[in-house]
Amino acid sequence: MRGYFAVGIDGVSKPMNLGNLLRIAHAFDASFFFTINAQVKNAEVHLSDTSHADGQIPVYRYASAEEFRLPQGCRLVGVEITDEAVELPRFRHPLRAAYVFGAERMSLSGPVLQACEFVVKIPTKFSINVGMAGAIVLYDRVLSLGGYPPRPVRPGGKTDEVPPPHRWGAPLARIAQNK
Repeated sequence: MRGYFAVGIDGVSKPMNLGNLLRIAHAFDASFFFTINAQVKNAEVHLSDTSHADGQIPVYRYASAEEFRLPQGCRLVGVEITDEAVELPRFRHPLRAAYVFGAERMSLSGPVLQACEFVVKIPTKFSINVGMAGAIVLYDRVLSLGGYPPRPVRPGGKTDEVPPPHRWGAPLARIAQNK
């Protein structure tokens, strides 16, 4: 899959939710993880992050939305239930994206929501756990950008189409033309 993605959370106060989302980001091979205004003790996060993701992927901690930074070209995607949000099945994921989730019982903070280039929502009847929301969004990203063939037409049917492994071609060299 081309591109990269990151996962983050804004204003988290429950270490189990932070650890769960961090573990899910690690499982889906996120390039990095971030927190904004986290209100948790790092030692408590390991109770739910059994993959020890913070030792496997970079974790950036920002005290506020004003301090928050992303790599150049990375597009911030907020996951939030708003009237203006695009439903996830209708959303085209950017190749370079950072997905930010709101904390439990809270929405994304105003400054973080303002910083989002896109806002998506999972089409559910009500808000779900942040770890579950993270898994759904990242799975949708894999389905959308992972190079998988279309699903079979018949229920239960399987397709034999498998994306071919990427093969690198020979190196390209520029030859200066003499004038």
